[in-house]
Formats: sequence, C-alpha cells, structure tokens
Amino acid sequence: MDTSQNGGVMFKVLVADDHPVVREGLKQIVARADDMVVVAEASDGPEVLQKNRRTHPDVVLLDISMPGRNGLEVLKQLKAKSPRMPILVLSQHPEEEYAIRALRAGASGYLTKESASGELITALRKVVHGGKYVSPSLAEQLASEVNHPSEKPLHETLSDREYEVLCLIGAGKTVSEIAVDLSLSVKTVSTYRTRILEKMNMAKTVELVRYVIQHQLLSDSEPPAPARRLKMPKPT
Repeated sequence: MDTSQNGGVMFKVLVADDHPVVREGLKQIVARADDMVVVAEASDGPEVLQKNRRTHPDVVLLDISMPGRNGLEVLKQLKAKSPRMPILVLSQHPEEEYAIRALRAGASGYLTKESASGELITALRKVVHGGKYVSPSLAEQLASEVNHPSEKPLHETLSDREYEVLCLIGAGKTVSEIAVDLSLSVKTVSTYRTRILEKMNMAKTVELVRYVIQHQLLSDSEPPAPARRLKMPKPT
C-alpha cells in the first residue's frame, strides 16, 4: 500500500490482460477510484510473475485467457509465491465455464468483462479488504455444490488445461486451431483430447461437442473482438 497526497491509503493494482485496448480500459476504470492506483501491467503469464515480484501489488486483476500459460496456471503460481495476496479474475467467459475453478485455485473473486465497467471498483475494494466477490448467480451455484457434493458432472474430473481444451473442442475448433490458440504443439493438444475422451468415457470428438452443448459450457455467442470486450469509460 502507498499513501496518497491527502494522507489516504492507496492500494496498488497489477493489471494483466493480453490485449492493450482492454488493459487501457481497465486502467481508466481504476483511475476513477481515489484509493487505488495501477502500478504495473502485463500481457502474458511470465510478465505477470515478473511484475508481481518487482512491484509487490496489493491486488492482481488477472485475465483468465492469456497466450501460453493460461490464467489459472498463473493464478496458482501467484498464490504459491504470495498466498495472502488477493487476485480478482477477469474473463470474457461466462461464470459457469471457469468461475468455480478459479475460486478453487485461490482467486478472491470472478468478474466477467461484460460487467467490469460497472462492478470493477467495488470488486477490487472487496477483495483487497479480505472479502470474496461473486455474483448472486455464482453464489447460488456454489451453495448448490456444497449441498450436493456427489453430483459432480464429468467435466469436473478434468484438469484446468483439459477443461480448456474441451471447451475449445466444443466451440468447433480443430486440433491445429487449438494448438495455435494455446501456444501448444498439435501433438500435445491431441494428447489432451485423448485424455479427455478417456476420463469422460467417450470414444469420439463429436460426443465431446455434444456434451459441451448439452451442459451449456459455452456462451451463447462468439467472443467479441478484443477492442469490444470491455466497455470503455466515458471521458471526464
């Protein structure tokens, strides 16, 4: 924490997102608050870890979908280095896809980019003061999981990376396209697909696609272009 010119506490924020336009929008939103300041920004996993070591932020705003090492992997590494540091996960994906996994991995909250413009400051303040930030619908989902722990769907048996590949398969991506998206080799993605089929007791990729659709693991529409993923604040 730093101290502002007025003597108040300033919380240091590290913003991590692979799209410059989104990072700029997030920084503008944070700039509205008089009790926090962006001290660093990062565009991929290794840079997040490096900037965290260098700037010692009070809270990290972490995009879950970044090239190479995905956000969940980075989240786990951040928590291993700084167990008490709050991390607010920001994602273009709907809550049902990644929120529970992010919270299990140590996130203090989960916010969709669609709602970031109106909720980001509130969410950051809550997690930096030791609270958890989730939407009412996600809180309901978590409560249901606690009450019915044995009723886990098949995709809950997958690792975070396997789940990511499953969702991309469900979105109609080919193995080659997934390899490019995740910065992996085609052979590695094929291995993931094989493991997923085995864990879910399925024989064909089309069964995976059908499963993803039936369980509504994808949003209703294609993800918007990077520049439209976050509503930019109006100039003051």
